[in-house]
Amino acid sequence: MEPLPGLSGIFGDNAEVVTQAVYFVVSFIILYLLGRVIVIPMMKRLLDRRGYDDSVKKPLTKITQLVVLFVAVALAFGFAELGNFLTAFATVAAAATLAIGFALQDLLANFVAGVFIFTDKPFKIGDWIEWDGGSYSGIVEDIDLRVTRVRTFDNEMLTVPNSVLTDDVIKNPVAKDKLRIQFLFGIGYDDDIHRATEIIIEEAEKHAEILDVPEPSVRLTELGDSSVGLKSRFWIADPARGDFVKTRGEYVTAVKERFDAEGIDIPYPYRNLAGGIEISNPSEMAVLTND
Repeated sequence: MEPLPGLSGIFGDNAEVVTQAVYFVVSFIILYLLGRVIVIPMMKRLLDRRGYDDSVKKPLTKITQLVVLFVAVALAFGFAELGNFLTAFATVAAAATLAIGFALQDLLANFVAGVFIFTDKPFKIGDWIEWDGGSYSGIVEDIDLRVTRVRTFDNEMLTVPNSVLTDDVIKNPVAKDKLRIQFLFGIGYDDDIHRATEIIIEEAEKHAEILDVPEPSVRLTELGDSSVGLKSRFWIADPARGDFVKTRGEYVTAVKERFDAEGIDIPYPYRNLAGGIEISNPSEMAVLTND
């Protein structure tokens, strides 16, 4: 009895498709597992030897995982002899990528910005940063390929697109091992400038967290309407946001107490009204009163 016409061809074609599918699945599983077991750990060891921190290792590991997945799929198509399908798949994927690229320009811009953050390393996780002219500041909690998460000093979480950080000027006060702090003290015009300068220097030298080298300095920088401005400059080591605020607060408090003890005034601007005329200088009041 002869087989029905075309039946063997149908079964033969189905068997070939099933065989190719089995080859594809088995090849993909083996290649993907090899990549997970060999390539990804090798990449992690390489990043460790280069001394990269978690802010770099984490996203690069994710990229490596995606590359392993893509390579496993491509090679599995080849082992299953699905070259024609792979070519068609690549063409469709390229067209889809182009269309998605136009639709997701902001997402891609943030992705590229994230790559620049990882390569240039303007900051890392745990750093205190400021941007937008000081309008925003906080501690970097996480760096992703699309966004950076920053915890403000009010314990709020900011999710910042990476393109915002790469397109703006970023201040990283803790990037180096020393940080210079400045504070402007105002004293009265009748007070002794030299004595006030000595007090400011002495209190800086007494504070344990303020460095002796570079040594503290004071410069007269302002002659205001109601005060003489003496700007103090001093340095602290291994700066962090908490150390900066604490050290500056203790130092300013100590100088203020010394000023009070030695009768040095810290004036504040004020305005008086005399006979409907706005007065900004007390000497003007004396002149008008005498008149």
